[in-house]
Amino acid sequence: MSGRRGELCEGVEASRLVAGMRELRGRTGLSLAALSARTPYSKSSWERYLNGKKLPPRGAVEALCRLAGEPAGRLVALWELADAAWSRRAAPSVRAEPAAPPVPSLPPVPSVPPVPSVPPGPSVRPPFSRAVAAVAAGVCVGVLAVGAALAFWAGEGRVSGPAQRAVPSASAVTGCRGRACDGKDPQSMFCAGAGLVETPVERIATRGQHLQVRYGTVCGAAWGRLRNGRVGDRIEVWVPGSAPRSVRVRDRFDAEGYLVTPMAAARGPQGIRLCLYPVGGAAKECFPG
Repeated sequence: MSGRRGELCEGVEASRLVAGMRELRGRTGLSLAALSARTPYSKSSWERYLNGKKLPPRGAVEALCRLAGEPAGRLVALWELADAAWSRRAAPSVRAEPAAPPVPSLPPVPSVPPVPSVPPGPSVRPPFSRAVAAVAAGVCVGVLAVGAALAFWAGEGRVSGPAQRAVPSASAVTGCRGRACDGKDPQSMFCAGAGLVETPVERIATRGQHLQVRYGTVCGAAWGRLRNGRVGDRIEVWVPGSAPRSVRVRDRFDAEGYLVTPMAAARGPQGIRLCLYPVGGAAKECFPG
């Protein structure tokens, strides 16, 4: 699909691919210009790949893995899922004409002998056919089974009995929990998904930097997030009982997007502190103060 890569890289599969590529790029410590110098892809192309603006070619994914010293298998598998998902969305939809309903066959109706007259008497209710009862019971069971299956797949959580216990919990979608998250990237561990994160602290610094403390409720870990930073700015998140984690704005790409620190295990969102160390030696700013 090399001729169709101008499309936006979106969807769950593509988001995971972008998160994985950004994590590897962070390991390399290379700027966009350095990536361009070491690969066949331009600086602007890397900016689009790493910002989710364009689905990268497989060669770019493999090149990034080589630079990070990472086996390409996991990231290439993510690329194949994203590529397949994009192909399904790009395929033109064909509206199928509804099929004509089948014409029921009309078997010959046997002749019925005349019924002899019966003298009037007390009305008697004819017995209900056992075959009809069995069919009705089967239909009810089938409807209940289909309803339970639909509720399970919809994630409504209203199915009772064994089907309800089989619904996977939210923790099944994350890559780590608690101490296992220490020092890891919240995006590649899927700790920052919708409904899985709180923002206990959010501030605007003196020079306009947007700062947030993020807490993953399922992962049990916290991290700092910076937007509108300047090249050279650094943020550090402090969690009671865990080592501080920090990240520095290295280039324009980091400054334009959201930049996050590695995670630190946290028992809850209370007591977390985020500090900004501005470039140029200006006084640091910490929140809460």
